[in-house]
Formats: sequence, structure tokens, C-alpha cells
Amino acid sequence: MQVERLINSVAPIRINDLGGWTDTWFAGTGAVLNIAVYPYVQCQMEVLSGEDIRPRHVTLHAENYNDEYTIRADQVSYDRHPLLEAAIENMGVPGDREFRVNLYSRAPGGCGTGTSAAVSVALIGALARASDIRMTAAQVAAKAQEIETVNLKQQCGIQDQIASAYGGVCFIEMYQYPHASVSALDLPRSLWWELEQRLCLIYIGRAHKSSDIHVRVIKQLEEDKGRSPTLAKLRKAAHAGKDALVVGDLEALGRAMIENTEAQRELSAFLISDTAQKIIDVARRGGAIGWKVNGAGGEGGSLTLLSGPKMSRQRAMIQEILAIDTAIQHIPIYLSRYGLRVWESEGQQGR
Repeated sequence: MQVERLINSVAPIRINDLGGWTDTWFAGTGAVLNIAVYPYVQCQMEVLSGEDIRPRHVTLHAENYNDEYTIRADQVSYDRHPLLEAAIENMGVPGDREFRVNLYSRAPGGCGTGTSAAVSVALIGALARASDIRMTAAQVAAKAQEIETVNLKQQCGIQDQIASAYGGVCFIEMYQYPHASVSALDLPRSLWWELEQRLCLIYIGRAHKSSDIHVRVIKQLEEDKGRSPTLAKLRKAAHAGKDALVVGDLEALGRAMIENTEAQRELSAFLISDTAQKIIDVARRGGAIGWKVNGAGGEGGSLTLLSGPKMSRQRAMIQEILAIDTAIQHIPIYLSRYGLRVWESEGQQGR
């Protein structure tokens, strides 16, 4: 048995998803502005050949969970890591090779930053490369969303997969679920650097999980058939955030973030947890000009904060936030100009 090919892929997560909740089937139409960032999800795939291989067998190593096991790509059951297993079932693998796949996320699971979508996007990219399939960013994003909604039958919007596949700052206009146009905002370098310096990702310290509150919110929005006045506010926040970045107005971006968070609270007060509110209160006192509960919100997950221009004050704000609870983490981020990247390590197979 030998390593014939060593395939690598990385995919960013996303923060500050203005307009989230409107990229869903029950919203009908939507608008989302989000920002792709590192820390990224990393996938590395070894393609094995030789007389002693087990064709179509895939050994999965979910490094964050210290879990390794082997499945057959043509006999998949969703037992241990359904997202990984569903991606392999959906994409398939060449039948005359064996595979070893390592997946690692630098962001905590359940962070509310689209990590599961980034895992799916990275794995799809590697699987496509192994089968010599060429996929566009749009095709990868659609495939990742299909895996969650069709294979796994989960509630799932479209924005996380798009952010991870495309990268950069994306303005997404969903004209008919799940179809959307995607515009990449081409920001000047100075604005990019300023934005990267002033954005903070704060992890509450508990994984975001679906809850009865989310089920009730979805049921209400479904009954409204996309005409909810709160959904309209969320769409408006996405447009306001996009307009702010186009003209380089970070104060206006901060206002859009706050308006979006208040619209989330309007959907349900439970979407802004007590810990999230404590973080917001400290951020407000510490000179932040914007705050956004990432993703759907709830008891776990994370917040995006937009600080003022003074970095010493930002550092003091972060330290005060960390003092709220020992579980809270500040996760350093870097804006990602690129989405999914896939390449092969040449000459490294035997090492």
C-alpha cells in the first residue's frame, strides 16, 4: 500500500451574517451580507493504491473529536459523524482506491459561524479532486447545502455554504430559495485592513444547538410565508451593511449590526442569551460601534464585535469581556479573500 496522491483543501468560516434567517426556504426571498474569515477548516486526503488496499473504503479521522473509523463509500450509514458520511455518500469515491481523510477545524464546533458548512465544503473539494471533478464555487456551495437538506433532512439556509465556497465579503440576494446571486465586495486594501483590525470574534463558551425556541421561530415564520415585518428588518440590515462597506462607512456598518441584533431579539428574546447580552453591555461601554450575534443565536455560539479605532481600548474591552465567564474565548480572526482552496502536495507522498 502506498500514498499515491495527497490532496489538501481549506475552507473559511463566516462571521457577521447580516440578514441571517432570510436565506431559508420559509423566508422565500432574502438578503445576507457576511464575511469569510480564518480560522479555517482543513481537510487532508491520502489516496492509497497497491495490492493490499480495500477499494472504496474511507478512514475518517475527525481530529477535533479524537475519533477515527472506517466506512465503505457504497455502504454508508449516518452513525457517528453524519455530515462527513453524507458527503461521502453524495459525492462518492473512485472504486479502485482506498482513502484516509483527516478533518480539523481551528474554530470551536457550534460556534455559530458556519463551521459545519465549512467542513462540508472542504470535504467536497477534496472528494471532487480525488475523482478529477471540476466544480465552481456555486456548485460546491449548492452541493454542500443539498447534503444538509436532502441527505440529512435538516433545516438549512444557503449563506454559510456560499461564504465558505466563495470567500471574501459576500452580498447574497436570494431571489427564490435556494437560488441566489452572489456579489463579492471589492474593498480597498486600507478598508480591508481596518475592518480586519477592528472586528472581534467572541465565543460564548458553549456550543450553539437547535432548540425548541428555534423550532417555534421557524414555525411562526413559515406561517407568515416570508411576509414577516421582522424578516423585512433583517433584509434591510443586510442592504445597509452592504451600502456601508461600499462607501467605507464603518459607523454605518456598526449601526446595521446593532439593528440586525435587535431584529433577532424581536424574533424571540431567547435568541439573545443572557451571556450574549452581558458581552454586548461590556462592548458598548468599551467603545464598540457594532455587535451582532452570529447565526441564529440562542444559548451558545458567538458574537461579532466592531470596535472603535483605538486598539488599546479594544484590548481592554476584550479583557473585560473575558472576565465575565472563564468559558468565554476571544478567537483571533483574519479576513479571507479566498473561499475553498484545493491543491495537491507534490513529492510528499512517502513522507
